[in-house]
Amino acid sequence: MIILRDISIFWAMLHVIFLFLMLFRSRFTKKKTIVAAGIGMGLLMAANVAVLWVFGFEALSKAFLFTCSIPSFILFYVMSADKRFKFLLSFCLADTVSLWVMAVTNLLDYYLGGGRYVLMFISRLAAFPLLEYLAWRYLRKPYLELQDAVKKGWAVFAGMTALYYVLLVAAVQFPTNIVNRPEDTFLCVLILILMVFNYGTIFTALYRQLLLYRKQQAERILLEQKNTLEAQLESQQNIRKMKHDMKGYTATLSGLLTEGKADEALRYLKGVEAQMNTTRGQFCANPYINAVFLHYAGKLKEMGAEFRNDIQIGEEELPHMELCQILSNGLENVCDALAGLEKEKRAVSVQMRYNGNYLLIRIRNRCRDNLCVEQGELPATDKEGLDHGFGLVAIKEAAERLDGEMFCFTEDGDFILDVMVPCRALPNSGQAVHGQGNSSFKIEV
Repeated sequence: MIILRDISIFWAMLHVIFLFLMLFRSRFTKKKTIVAAGIGMGLLMAANVAVLWVFGFEALSKAFLFTCSIPSFILFYVMSADKRFKFLLSFCLADTVSLWVMAVTNLLDYYLGGGRYVLMFISRLAAFPLLEYLAWRYLRKPYLELQDAVKKGWAVFAGMTALYYVLLVAAVQFPTNIVNRPEDTFLCVLILILMVFNYGTIFTALYRQLLLYRKQQAERILLEQKNTLEAQLESQQNIRKMKHDMKGYTATLSGLLTEGKADEALRYLKGVEAQMNTTRGQFCANPYINAVFLHYAGKLKEMGAEFRNDIQIGEEELPHMELCQILSNGLENVCDALAGLEKEKRAVSVQMRYNGNYLLIRIRNRCRDNLCVEQGELPATDKEGLDHGFGLVAIKEAAERLDGEMFCFTEDGDFILDVMVPCRALPNSGQAVHGQGNSSFKIEV
């Protein structure tokens, strides 16, 4: 019946890969990841079969760390989009949970199944698919979301998981398999029980972090909506004021035309037009996006910042919720960055235009001299407290909801945020309506 034991071992090894891939974020495409993982782990499994065939089970159990764990760690680390502690936690989590199942089924078979490996084989056959279902159903989505949301604090959890992996390997396999050391069984069982509470603590802490992140995201969205509504209200008040002032403008024009002063009436009309443009602060024809720019133009004015804009969008049916979220977070980050600079260095430019089938947004602002961000990175916030550091994450999530992309990097002392989202053949998207497009003005205090 030893064949049942050997089959169950490689069944477990196969499902460790499946479990890890659920928690793993590759920097390659799904197809390349599957091919690379299949080839790499296939070779490792073949090598372990050879070790088992030539040297036996005891030798394999002692050398397993070097014949499988470390090589697989290197393979997936090369492919991983996450590095350091995030990757270490995911890797050790999959390995330790799988090793825990193998240890429990090994003890059950020895004490309840008579050591004939039938109970081991049947229990592992059922336990690993059940484990994968539970991981897919309850763990995968919040775990991946948490990896995007939380940038710091992974070292403690990764260290705990790695330590338990080493502890479990030592308790189960050294100096011999635990079933050959009855005197150590009670200690091994205590370690197995303690691991359940340990992972319960880890998952509870991670879940609370996720709930906190979601709460802060919701609060940020509500704040953005509040700012947008306030800007819209201000815009509506300006419109009502213009309607009121129009009566006086009409009376003056009527008087000039009655006296036959057409040239004076034309000059007066141009002055009225300039005054209306200044009063309403029109950036673009879209009322939602215009409201966002109005709000942050006011904030930048108070800061004495130089604000340049090139906004070339019309009255198309734009996904204003996501775009307003992108612009609000981007410009809020700009205000935070400029607040730490001298007034003469406070400058920002915004470009928003169509390019083929995409709507392109670029926000460029001065930043501190020691800030260095490579393209593809998300810089960590340097603010204290847990309610910071979500702006770029929110922008990235909003862009991805529109099937778009976000990039940020530093260049020549400027922080640059690029967002590209598909236009999806929007009506009238080819007819750009300019507000103050291609303009440059100094916002004075």
